[in-house]
Amino acid sequence: MSKPTLYTCLSPSLLHLYDVRDSIVVVIDILRATSTIATVLYNGAKAVIPVDSVEKCIQIGKEQQYITAGERDGKIAPGLQYGNSSFEYPRQFIEGKTLVLTTTNGTKLLHMALANGATEIVTGSFLNLSAICDHLVAQEQNVVLACAAWKDKVNLEDTLFAGAVVSNIKEQFHINCDSSHMAATLYNTGKEDLYEFLKANDASHYHRLTNFGLEKDIRHCLTADLANILPYYKNEALTVYNGLY
Repeated sequence: MSKPTLYTCLSPSLLHLYDVRDSIVVVIDILRATSTIATVLYNGAKAVIPVDSVEKCIQIGKEQQYITAGERDGKIAPGLQYGNSSFEYPRQFIEGKTLVLTTTNGTKLLHMALANGATEIVTGSFLNLSAICDHLVAQEQNVVLACAAWKDKVNLEDTLFAGAVVSNIKEQFHINCDSSHMAATLYNTGKEDLYEFLKANDASHYHRLTNFGLEKDIRHCLTADLANILPYYKNEALTVYNGLY
């Protein structure tokens, strides 16, 4: 039996080059959307509704009495209640609630994947690395690791996560994809200390968030398996995958 294929898309601007219709699409936005999604669901939220505009986020929040959250350019977007930091969503606050989330890159990419015909979408971060890898291996389907990047410009942290996934599951997939091999090489170079790797290599988002005083967020988002659940997109919302979809 032939192995399923795995590809890595390093930027949303390249997504049209990949056939996502018969693949599991892993949306990756390490700093910070997919890290926050994993944390929110791990801490007991009922669901996360990802939307691609601040206006829609505010509208749904008002109509359904949901919590609204998100950012533009790394800062809380005007009109929203909360931002895009995992530390804003402890269990005692978020458990049992629904969050409507919009971000500069991650939620936009998710909707792009939907528009391109993706039939299964999950979100990946270092916080749920093992859950992602276990799911992809178990499903035995083609995979596209889709990096949200930063305004279509390739970034280091999303590429590093793609490389971590590739390094962990490469034996179970056919990988004829230079971006996957590049990502794995990058990850294996920096995996001993991903924070210092971003710092030493002048990662753009490292500087962006550090300038906002968010070093703690960066370190948190680079730590494996702190929120090891699988956010699965169905019926316009992300919920914890229970194997029954």
